[in-house]
Parts: sequence; structure tokens; C-alpha cells
Amino acid sequence: MTRSPSFFPGLARMKPVLLAVTILLGIAVECQQAKAAGTEKVVVAGGCFWCVESDFEGVPGVIEAVSGFAGGTTPNPEYKEVTKGGTGHLEVVEIEFDPRKISTREIYDLFLRSIDPLDAGGQFCDRGESYTTAIFATDAQRADALAAVAQAEADLGRSIVTPVRKSAPFYEADAYHQDFYKSTTRVLTRFGPKTKAEAYKRYRTSCGRDARVKAVWGAAAPFAGS
Repeated sequence: MTRSPSFFPGLARMKPVLLAVTILLGIAVECQQAKAAGTEKVVVAGGCFWCVESDFEGVPGVIEAVSGFAGGTTPNPEYKEVTKGGTGHLEVVEIEFDPRKISTREIYDLFLRSIDPLDAGGQFCDRGESYTTAIFATDAQRADALAAVAQAEADLGRSIVTPVRKSAPFYEADAYHQDFYKSTTRVLTRFGPKTKAEAYKRYRTSCGRDARVKAVWGAAAPFAGS
């Protein structure tokens, strides 16, 4: 026997709720898709990826900066493999940004002024291939990258050794290295137990990053001392 909806009052009440949930889920998916479609990414190598991540996550228009590796031949490399050498990878940061608020060229300009682009052997106290600098540019980004390097050379009056390389697969570093600069997780350091954020500040100072960037760029250094 067919029953009327009055025999199932719970079902009658559920239908509008299910419809509303379905609509909300659809809106959420569309918003996520719109966000993904409205953002862009660049990949840069500037020595210690903790520092590059820290610098750029505070830039208006930047949505997220993720530490990782690129440029080598080993798939899915681990941190110790890369820093030991032999993988060909550099420590890099993938910067996601809103191009309506900041341009690719502006990010490259900021990046070059946040490093020592005159040093081909590493960055600051970190030496070796994995700590060398580079811009990994897609075909669409290459003109902006080359223009930024040319402007940096003109501003310094010296040749820039930071190469503009072809885009390469980006491998995200493990969770331990993400947002290291602001993490409250405690780790054991040579100064005793410290939060990651405290350890990062000590590392950045002792490595001489900001001091060298200021020496190279002077007042044009956007992050030195941050």
C-alpha cells in the first residue's frame, strides 16, 4: 500500500534539509575551484627554505608558501638525501599568490632582494649545491624572471649568479619542515630544548642571513631584520 508523506513526517522534514546541505556542499566546491583557478604559483630557491617561507608568508597577496625540493633527478627526495648531496635537488619554496594583489614580477623582485644573488656556492652559512639559488620558471613566467634578474643586475651594478631555470617537479618537504619559523613544537638544539620558532630565530641570526642581505641590498632589502 502506498502511504502518503503524512505517514513519514521525519522524511518530509529531512528533504529540505538534505537539499540545503547539497546546495551548500556545491557552493563550497565551487568556491574551492574558483580559488584554485584564481591563484598562481612560483618556485624559487633561496638557501634555507625555512627563511624563504617565513619571508613570503607575510607578503600581502601571498596565500601560502610551502617548503620543498626541485631541480634534481631523485623522485620524492627526503631532506637528508638532498642536503647530503647527489640528488641534484635544491631547497625551494612554492609560493601561491593572488595575481590580482601581487604580480609574478613583484614576487621575483622581492625574492632577489631577499637573498645574496652574488653567491654561487650556497647561501650565508649554508654551503653546497642544495643551498644555491635559482628561479624555476614556466614558459609563461620566464620573461618576468629574466626582467627581474636584469633589473637586479642594474641596481647592483654586478652580475647576478642566480639562474633562471626551467620549471621542474616540486616535491613537498615533510611536515617537520613546514611552518618551522612559527611552530611552537619543542625540539632539542645545541642551546637546549627550544620551540621551532625560537630555534629558527637563533639559526637565522647566527647564519648571518639578514646581515649579508643588508650588506648587498641596503635599504632595498625587504625582509632583513624581520
